[in-house]
Amino acid sequence: MDALELLKHDHRMVEQLFRDYHAAYSDEQRRGVVELVVRELSKHAALEELMVYPLAKRVLPGGEEEIDRHLAEHLAVKETLLALDRHSAVDERSDELMRELRTEVEKHVREEEDELMPRLRESVPQEDLDELGRVLDEAKRVAPTRPHPHAPEEPPALTLAAPLAAAYDRIRDRLQRRPRT
Repeated sequence: MDALELLKHDHRMVEQLFRDYHAAYSDEQRRGVVELVVRELSKHAALEELMVYPLAKRVLPGGEEEIDRHLAEHLAVKETLLALDRHSAVDERSDELMRELRTEVEKHVREEEDELMPRLRESVPQEDLDELGRVLDEAKRVAPTRPHPHAPEEPPALTLAAPLAAAYDRIRDRLQRRPRT
C-alpha cells in the first residue's frame, strides 16, 4: 500500500473499533476496545506528524496553514485519548469520551480524505508515496502507543521525542498486559 492507502486503512480500522465498542457484550470487552483505540490512534497520529505532515507542508500550496489545522485536531484527539487511557472503568464517562472521540476522529478523517489526501496524491509522485507507505508500515512497529498531547508535534523535536515515548509506552503496555497490534 502507498502511504495514503495505508492511512485510509488505519481510518477504516478505527471506524470498525468504534462499532466494536458499541457491539461489545461486556465492560471487559469494551475496555479492550478502548485500549486498542488508544493504541491505534496514538500510533497513527505520531506517524502522520512525523512523516506525512512535514511532507504536506513542503509540497502543498498553503500546506503550512492546513497542517496547523490538522495538528490542532490531533491535539484534541490526543487529549481525549489521554482521558480515556486514564479512565480505567467502563461507565457513562467512558461512553461519553468514546462519543466525543468518534466525533473528533470522523471530522478529522473527512477533512484528510476529502481535502488533504487528494492534494497530496496530485503533488507527490506515486513512487514517493509507495516508499513512504513502506516506511510508515515499518515505523508502526515502533511508534508510540499512548497519547502524548504535550510532546512536540513536529520534527525535529518530535523525531527525538517519539522513540523515547514509544519505548516508555511499550514497557507500560507489557506491565499492564495491554493488547499488542
